[in-house]
Amino acid sequence: MSRPPAHPAPGADASPYPVGLRLAGRRVVVLGGGQVAQRRLPALLAAGARVTLVSPSATPSVEAMADAGELTWERRRYADGDLEGAWYAVVATRDPEANAAASAEAERRRVWCVRSDDASAATAWTPATGRSEGVTVAVLTGSDPRRSAAVRDAVVEGLRDGTLGAPRHRTRAPGVALVGGGPGDPDLITVRGRRLLAEADVVIADRLGPRDLLDELPPHVEVIDAAKIPYGRAMAQQAINDALIQHARAGKAVVRLKGGDPFVFGRGMEEAEALARAGVPCTVVPGVTSAISVPAAAGIPVTHRGVTHEFTVVSGHVAPDDERSLVDWPALARLRGTLVLLMAVERLGAIADTLVREGRDPATPVAIVQEGTTAAQRRVDATLATAAAAVAREGVRPPAVIVVGEVAARPAG
Repeated sequence: MSRPPAHPAPGADASPYPVGLRLAGRRVVVLGGGQVAQRRLPALLAAGARVTLVSPSATPSVEAMADAGELTWERRRYADGDLEGAWYAVVATRDPEANAAASAEAERRRVWCVRSDDASAATAWTPATGRSEGVTVAVLTGSDPRRSAAVRDAVVEGLRDGTLGAPRHRTRAPGVALVGGGPGDPDLITVRGRRLLAEADVVIADRLGPRDLLDELPPHVEVIDAAKIPYGRAMAQQAINDALIQHARAGKAVVRLKGGDPFVFGRGMEEAEALARAGVPCTVVPGVTSAISVPAAAGIPVTHRGVTHEFTVVSGHVAPDDERSLVDWPALARLRGTLVLLMAVERLGAIADTLVREGRDPATPVAIVQEGTTAAQRRVDATLATAAAAVAREGVRPPAVIVVGEVAARPAG
């Protein structure tokens, strides 16, 4: 006669059985309003749980959740019977006796129970969790929570940036994503931008986009160089628009990879409008603009308490005396805040002269940051009176971001 399999006693050391709990609309009890509750509550609320908090006090963040009506707070200590009707319990008070009593009640009522003070006495453990595009990652490594968090972070990051192969078995809607690639360092593209690159069939890239990311693309991805080099060989804007529309209509997932942010002197709106006229779906993914990130990488804050509370970003690709200029240079000269100039290296002399003529102090500090955030980054310091000569002497070339104002006198980072 065969014997039934042996089962470990409750609480014995055994491998946990992973499962996902659907807590929407179900009663969950949290005992204790301290830091543990503060960490656990957001995920429970996001899961739609009907949370009751039992604790005589709470952290300001937990109290704010109660004040906002996200949970019910009973301001008292634990009492036997608090777990009646609960599906799940988190026991995290500072009283070991109360924790043990609550754990015993959970066992009697068959309520899965997490204990912050004694994991071995719990009937459930909280995994290290993360989410990416509808995927929930949960990692358990027993008594090593730091390792759980490290594994979770590695998996979530891989899903987000596309380095972890996890193909989607669903039909992708064709269209175009206008992706801001950031100031140049490939690590400064947004998580969403990097993921869309990993899913692209066609990438149309500017020179100022993060070129290193193109080397990571699979061999089947078609890369089109827009070659938007100032005053050199360039792909006409209409040709770029036509290419975006053509590939999208062919059912391809298209990424238009641009430097900085698509809507900061990046002609992103022109491309979005062309796609809209053609009936092609378009998604805009903001990027880290060089106007802020490049000065920061060189140790320059565009705002600083006690120095300036404003900054203005201006395109310098048209000289101040050019009739095509849309910039009110006299008004800019009267401002007391920081002035950030993009695409202005070749016209810096004329710009500086105009600012001084309109009233800006010629001793105003100026910092020119070339190839910001990349390995080739360098910073040249000057004043409005000496900036043009400094650029010529140091051989500064585009791309460069120019910062005018007292913040440029801050020590280099």
